[in-house]
Amino acid sequence: MQTNRIYFIDAVRAFAILMMLQGHFIDNLLAPMYRDDTNVFYNIWHYLRGITAPTFFTISGLVFSYLLLRAYAKGDDKPRIKKGVFRGLLLLLIGYGLRLDIFNWLSGNFNNRFFVVDVLQCIGLALITLVGLHLILKKYNYLFSIVLVILGTLCFLSEPLYRDLNTENIPIIFANYITKSNGSVFTILPWIGYSFFGAFISTVFFRHVHRDRFKIIAIATFFITGYFLIYQSSDLLVKLSQSTNIELFKQCAYYNYLFTRLGNTLILFGLFYSLEPFLKQSIISRIGEKTLSIYVIHFIILYGSFTGLGLNRFLRKSLAPTEAIIGAILFMIVVCLIAFHYAKTNAFIYNLIRKMSGKFKTQ
Repeated sequence: MQTNRIYFIDAVRAFAILMMLQGHFIDNLLAPMYRDDTNVFYNIWHYLRGITAPTFFTISGLVFSYLLLRAYAKGDDKPRIKKGVFRGLLLLLIGYGLRLDIFNWLSGNFNNRFFVVDVLQCIGLALITLVGLHLILKKYNYLFSIVLVILGTLCFLSEPLYRDLNTENIPIIFANYITKSNGSVFTILPWIGYSFFGAFISTVFFRHVHRDRFKIIAIATFFITGYFLIYQSSDLLVKLSQSTNIELFKQCAYYNYLFTRLGNTLILFGLFYSLEPFLKQSIISRIGEKTLSIYVIHFIILYGSFTGLGLNRFLRKSLAPTEAIIGAILFMIVVCLIAFHYAKTNAFIYNLIRKMSGKFKTQ
């Protein structure tokens, strides 16, 4: 089976990482007096910022599952499985590592901030989960697709059940994966649902991307499905609640950010897939190939990983809109330049960690 490279993916990842950079910068440094919900520009920025995380999780599931399927089709997916598990564990390690605050620890001030769960830990667990599903269902591609859709839908529909879950009796290192009450930015539920939907999309692409007219059909499907999820999914959930007397559907409809954001993500996919001929080998694609490096670098500069000395410490919620916008642009440029300059260093670190883990296994 022919397995064409899907070039628009890198562009989507680039858009998501750039939106994350400016979003984190402005959200942390813009003064409270300028956070005006009646301002149309602020509302547009706030809405677009909300697309970033769903896009990250969805595209991660798409890319990872697509590579697994391609490796299996070639008859040797074991290296890709090992690499996937390694990458998942590495993301967990990096996620916690970025929360290190060495100076405070040396002074005897240790707090629970280290155990906060962020996007990297959740994506890491999502990748490991997808490896498990691949091992079970790789021989049944259509069943794999169905299971992924069911799991993603269940993650979203059951959100009211675990939204306010009591985790007092669960150790904080585990509780932080299912509750935000201790400061976690993301939790494995419901966000892994986006990775399941992304993996489902990868199965469709893998089976049909080589066919004539697939691209046109895929783009149309992205736009139509995205529109439906944004503007019609709440009404559908209300109707399901009325016809089944299941209150859970109504609760989802009245707080329907998950399906709505999935719709936003699909619209984004359709837009970038339409522009794919203009994105191949572009600077946008190169940025999309370095999302992990960019994430780590931005976290160190903005939040002060390891030292506690970041921009957020000195400029937190103090900038005027013009200062925040100009600063965000400069921040994006600087972080991307550093990521490009040290790309070889990152590859060296990854290879070193792999070699070290291999030595431990043989001892």
